Amino acid sequence: MVSTYVILTSKPGVFRTEARDGADIVETYDYMFYGRALAVFSIALLRREIKLVVTEETPPYVVNHVPSKFLEKFESVEAARKELAHLTRFGSMESTLTLRAGAIAAEH
Repeated sequence: MVSTYVILTSKPGVFRTEARDGADIVETYDYMFYGRALAVFSIALLRREIKLVVTEETPPYVVNHVPSKFLEKFESVEAARKELAHLTRFGSMESTLTLRAGAIAAEH
């Protein structure tokens, strides 16, 4: 498999998505909508097909193992950034996507 990029989503207080061996987080963004933290998005470099771990953060804390083959894949980190920007902007609605401090902002 050629290395590709994927966008992982976590919703604080609802669920978190974790990359495992075979995927490296490249960048992480906080998404705010009208001043409220709605999601955390991570762009990950996928070196091979893996199973992502999605854990609910409320009882009964269900853990799902989701094959990465179900995620949209991007040929470059820039293509993933462009898609993330598209997914988080809604006309004139107030939303912000902020790169986390200390996050790697590299072109792989």
